[in-house]
Amino acid sequence: MSHELTIPAVGESIATATIGQWHKADGDYVRSGEVVLTIETDKISTELEADRDGVLRQVASEGDELEIGAVVATIEEGEAPAESDAEEPSARGTQEDESPGEGGTQSPAPQGGEAKATPVARRMADDRGVDLGSVTGTGAGGRVTKADVAAASATQSSEGPSTPPLSVVRPAGETAPEAAGGERTTRRKMTPLRRKIAEHLVNAQQSAAILTTFNECDMSRVMALRKEVQEDFVGRHGIKLGFMSFFIKAVVDALQAVPQVNARIEGDEIVENHFCDIGVAVGTERGLIVPVVCDCEGKSFAEIEQTIAGYAKAAREGTIQFDDLQGGVFTITNGGIYGSLLSTPILNPPQSGILGMHSIQERPVAVAGEVVIRPMMYLALSYDHRIVDGKEAVTFLVRVKDCIENPDRMLVGA
Repeated sequence: MSHELTIPAVGESIATATIGQWHKADGDYVRSGEVVLTIETDKISTELEADRDGVLRQVASEGDELEIGAVVATIEEGEAPAESDAEEPSARGTQEDESPGEGGTQSPAPQGGEAKATPVARRMADDRGVDLGSVTGTGAGGRVTKADVAAASATQSSEGPSTPPLSVVRPAGETAPEAAGGERTTRRKMTPLRRKIAEHLVNAQQSAAILTTFNECDMSRVMALRKEVQEDFVGRHGIKLGFMSFFIKAVVDALQAVPQVNARIEGDEIVENHFCDIGVAVGTERGLIVPVVCDCEGKSFAEIEQTIAGYAKAAREGTIQFDDLQGGVFTITNGGIYGSLLSTPILNPPQSGILGMHSIQERPVAVAGEVVIRPMMYLALSYDHRIVDGKEAVTFLVRVKDCIENPDRMLVGA
């Protein structure tokens, strides 16, 4: 008897999903509970498991975009093959992050056609300018994995960058010769997540009156406090005390002091929130996602750090859940980890505010009539001017600044 494997519903707002990677080949014998497929939506990646034992028959291919409920494969129930035939190529490792074990053989990528590679490996190769045809695949059936592309990219970098061609002014009517070594441009389809990000950003610009106000804060006392308690903090909680938990607590304080920022517009009504679920923007290989740390007003510094670390790990591994990205009344984004000195963050609708953190730089500042060198960070608050007035926005940002420059007050609730 044949049973259908379909795209499951993963969220109310998600109507389609893309076939990301098959972990089992067409014709493989699979057992109930084994992961056979990874699907990608505009928010998360989800693994699909076989719900019974049998032979897998693929109906869709990697890269296909299908509606929720569509059939992606069938499983034909039957007895397992004989032991001598049981070792399928997929059993030797199809996960992208696996490398061949001791004594394993490496199969070269097929010649005379498009190289076999996982979707993530293809995206990485495009981003890093790696020719998949020249990469030796270590995955099932010679498939090129992410690890293979990373190794090829490292080798390519160690050999040194090629010298770019000089720009030449040509006489009128003379055409440039064809580019050597391949096409001048690369065209690839946007991923569901990238399409959603693009749509989200455009909608934010068109549906809200976004304005940004700036300030700067002295990070001296936070840095000194972290250094003083870090060893004990790690010993007690098993995780480092980072800057993000301080800023989340500062934002909670500011949201409680200026409740207009903790509100949103729905039609002709203003909905004011009485809780502090804070979104933390996290960059991944697939794009930006914003997991939400719930009930921050009741969480300790350690609980906040542990929650953020768990989300970061799940985002890297592609296992973050749809519910983790739902809700949120305010967002914090840290461009400083990439070296940004100053930026104007875009709202995450329907939220009315987003705080941008930036690089910490030592700068001369005036303190008590003297010029001293202090570690300073620029802060940017973007807000929806339809619901938040300038006075309220400035008051909110100054409150965040005061909390960061006097972190002891947050610890005692002053």
